[in-house]
Amino acid sequence: MAVLITGASRGIGLGLLRAYRARGTEVIGTHREPPAPGWLGVDLSDPASIAAMAQGLGGTPIDLLVCNAGVNLDKGHKIESGYPADLWARTFAVNVTGVFLTIQALLPGLRAARGKIAIISSQMGSDTRPGGASYIYRASKAAALNLGRNLAVDLRGDGIAVGIYHPGWVRTDMGGTSATLGTDEAVAGLVERFEALDLSRTGCFETYDGKTIPF
Repeated sequence: MAVLITGASRGIGLGLLRAYRARGTEVIGTHREPPAPGWLGVDLSDPASIAAMAQGLGGTPIDLLVCNAGVNLDKGHKIESGYPADLWARTFAVNVTGVFLTIQALLPGLRAARGKIAIISSQMGSDTRPGGASYIYRASKAAALNLGRNLAVDLRGDGIAVGIYHPGWVRTDMGGTSATLGTDEAVAGLVERFEALDLSRTGCFETYDGKTIPF
């Protein structure tokens, strides 16, 4: 089994990478600046960088692609003075466009393995859970959810299942120290979700512990 995880240098991505390596699974993590052998250097906001990553892999079969890399740049912004246009562009470049271009570029390897795609979104992207503020992050995660749901339709014929997941509010650099969940617990739950993903569940939107989230 071969697993590729984007944004695997810290937080949930690093936790997933360590969990799969502990199982003896072949796993590759991406990072903007690869820290060691066995990592791929890729900037998900740069289409050329994504294309170069895929070219380097050369169609290697991928059993599981975890689109984990993401940014949250609009914390604490005020509606009257915050949320500048460049922040929207930078966030969507990674959280949405970067996800799509990664999947697009790695399709040959996913098709070869009849693999799975796991997109890390957030319950903040659900239309049923408006909480105000964080407009850019919420909008990007809603877009990632929509992207995953539609990819599930188009890739079913290739035998590729797509799942969209909320990892929980996790104590990471992004989640902050007030978060309610440890990385190990979130990672263990996500690994279970990924294992359960198949064509009967493709297009699912679930929490790390298996609860279905309304769209």
